[in-house]
Amino acid sequence: MPKKILIVDDEVHIKMLLEQTLEELEDDYDVVLLTASDGEEGLAFIRSEHPDLIFLDIMMPKMNGYEVCRIVMDDPELNDVKIILLTAKGQEVDRKQGLELGAKMYMTKPFDPDEILKVSKELLEL
Repeated sequence: MPKKILIVDDEVHIKMLLEQTLEELEDDYDVVLLTASDGEEGLAFIRSEHPDLIFLDIMMPKMNGYEVCRIVMDDPELNDVKIILLTAKGQEVDRKQGLELGAKMYMTKPFDPDEILKVSKELLEL
């Protein structure tokens, strides 16, 4: 069964950059890439698709990334999903909050594509 990565970000260019960065995994490892534009849409995808890994922005309309992370981690059927918070919020207090909610990692924008690829392979055990 192919692994699934969900990208949840309201910024179109960030989603495109992440897709371009991760498309190597689609080709080499049969990974499926999914995208959502806000927290509510992301949560719906998480519940329906049960992705293995999520790149989740924090500052989004409708529902922020912290809320999505908390809901996912509180759901016994979803709490095996690995979440990486990828955000412009670089303060230590933000990072701490994200990790306390259950995110596996907290990365800041702008991101290094090689680091995104490396972390994805590690968390998906590819």
